[in-house]
Amino acid sequence: MPVWGIAVCCLLLSCVCLLLKLCLALSGQEEEGESAPQLVCKASALASHLVRSCSSFRREPRLLWRRWPRLHTLYSGVWPAGELRFCREYLQTADRGLVALDWALGEPPGGAGAGAPVLLLVPSAWGWLSGHSSALCLLALRRGYRPVLFHRRLHNGVPLTSRRLLPCGDPADLREAVGYIRHKHPLAPLFAASESSGSGLLLSYLGECGSSSYITAAACISPILRLQEWLESGPFPFYRWIMLLYQKISLSRYATVLGEIIDTEKLFRSCTLKELEEVLFCQSKISNLSWASYWEKNDPLRDVDEVAVPLLCICSKDDPCRGDPEITLPFELFETNPYFFLLLTKHGGHCGFFTSRSSSWSHEALLEYFKSVSEFFRVEERTKNVYKRKVSMTPHKRRGEAPHKKESVCSHNIHEIFNWHRSYTR
Repeated sequence: MPVWGIAVCCLLLSCVCLLLKLCLALSGQEEEGESAPQLVCKASALASHLVRSCSSFRREPRLLWRRWPRLHTLYSGVWPAGELRFCREYLQTADRGLVALDWALGEPPGGAGAGAPVLLLVPSAWGWLSGHSSALCLLALRRGYRPVLFHRRLHNGVPLTSRRLLPCGDPADLREAVGYIRHKHPLAPLFAASESSGSGLLLSYLGECGSSSYITAAACISPILRLQEWLESGPFPFYRWIMLLYQKISLSRYATVLGEIIDTEKLFRSCTLKELEEVLFCQSKISNLSWASYWEKNDPLRDVDEVAVPLLCICSKDDPCRGDPEITLPFELFETNPYFFLLLTKHGGHCGFFTSRSSSWSHEALLEYFKSVSEFFRVEERTKNVYKRKVSMTPHKRRGEAPHKKESVCSHNIHEIFNWHRSYTR
């Protein structure tokens, strides 16, 4: 596409964004609320605790323009997050590639210092930083978190220093970034959140790392979990056009270098997200994979049975980007796996959920969920420590016993194995 064509497209998109802002600004009335969100999960101690302690799980969300899901979806990309500045750190990966960590600037309330929890946010896999993501960082900072954004290679101004591009389901770079965050803040609890297609990378990381992920709890807003089917069927044409345009603009900066490993002419001629993904990762000059074999290695749900931290997915039934929830959401996963929770609302669009207070209901629900999970773990840990002290004070010898006879203690004592990632399956 010529430069003037890109400029015209950007101008038209800016006009649409301004109209969306004006529409929301003129809406001063709060619409009547809807029914309470539907919680889909396996019965467990943690699920019961979340329902008791999280008002967002019980109370109906009062959304603006709730019958306009496309308005919620489009506005989420241009939502003004207020005054928020970031400090960027570049990390060089093992293959000399570059990723970036954007730390939100500001001191958490109360001066929590080194003990302030870190919130790692994985934005959309298409490369842009939405206003919705920035607003979550701002709210998290005000609630005492230390927010940090993870940007992949080529995303949001990250330069390309290696000819290797990682697929959306390869968590190698994210694993190195998490290791760096743990090294920098060893005393801080680590939480993770993602939006839209960025959830595929977060799920891949949690599945590959299992109980060694270093993450206390995770959450996904409007996740696209069945990414292969979503790329094959294609999103609504308007969203597909925006995603394709943005990715082609980002890749065009490195067309000469990328031409050594991929067919750039075919890349910039692609008309669907599936075609673009195939050219980048399946039909390159250094590898030739079939579409099916590519997804065997990159499906976000390929290692879902290994996930060992609580994961909340916040979705709406009227999501115009993801599609029909009965087809695009794996309900059986939430009904059978005690680590997965689905909070399903009737309205909200894709990464929207805007309320009359110029805030996102999903952000409030996400942070309330993290707080509730932390409280649950602290109670379980105290219970476990109390039992350990009682066991340590129990005499191992009694009068009249044989000299070498010890008190019988079951090696499979339920209190010993009843740790934080088993406690909510009871």
